[in-house]
Amino acid sequence: MRLLEERAQELRERYSISFRITGIASRRLGWIADANGLDSTVLSFKSASLSDISRTGVSAPQSDVRAWLAAAQADVLFEATSLNVESGQPAIDHIRAALQHGAHAITANKGPIVHAYRELRDLAAAQGKRFLFESTVMDGVPIFSLFDQLPAIHLKGFHGVLNSTTNVILGEMENGLSFDGALKKAQELGVAETDASHDIDGWDAAVKTAVLITVLMDVPIRLDQIEREGIRELTPNALRNARRDGWPFKLVCRAKRVANGVEASVRPEKVMSTQPMGRISGTSSYVYFETDIFPGLAVTEENPGLYATAYGMLADFVRAIGSMS
Repeated sequence: MRLLEERAQELRERYSISFRITGIASRRLGWIADANGLDSTVLSFKSASLSDISRTGVSAPQSDVRAWLAAAQADVLFEATSLNVESGQPAIDHIRAALQHGAHAITANKGPIVHAYRELRDLAAAQGKRFLFESTVMDGVPIFSLFDQLPAIHLKGFHGVLNSTTNVILGEMENGLSFDGALKKAQELGVAETDASHDIDGWDAAVKTAVLITVLMDVPIRLDQIEREGIRELTPNALRNARRDGWPFKLVCRAKRVANGVEASVRPEKVMSTQPMGRISGTSSYVYFETDIFPGLAVTEENPGLYATAYGMLADFVRAIGSMS
């Protein structure tokens, strides 16, 4: 929301887009809606809370979402709940409700793409709305938008380094820290969550791999179809030796088309240090696409800032509103 408000004047002057925030839902604030617009201080909202909505007789969780959307008179939903690897909920229900309400849906959550992409894509098309998710892979780097500008191209496969937490941990271990010490350093930097198991065990990278396969290769894939190995078994000594020999370890995502679909994996691999993927460090990311027209098409994101993910959602907002004109 902060980035959206900072860019408000530019959105008006350059894109003829004006907006008002009419609803916010969070653990701290609860569910707040006011179709006339919410006060930017957040704390001084004159609004309808979830308890107010419930008094109308709406009380089921999904119905609450619908009542909140109606109270906000929402035209666009920004969905940014935490990833649920197992089911993609509650984000799927939020996005479905928004589209059925008649709003564009923008998300940074990878779960709905893995677990319900085709349903939500088709629902958005039927409603004449946009379902956009640029921030799900490589923050706000326009991966999906890039392929929107490459019609009739066929993606044969890709490989890359897509999880920044493991990048930081592996780098700190190469510098002499233990696994626990490297994890603590990543947490202190704000890169790793308190429970970083999704990153360490390869789940985050596997989900991102599944998102790219599902959307760009148009092949639905379950997470259990992706061979997955995390970084827990790597030792500081092995990492230092590999770096010294010019073949540092990276947590590498891979996918390639085969006769019966797509083969995919996430696992630690030794990568030549002089290659682009071998030079990825810190919070940087990298992906290399193989297509029938361009044998190699690479995208690198160098140590993104705090607004990178928010920027992806802002860019999707401009695309969604632009589609209305």
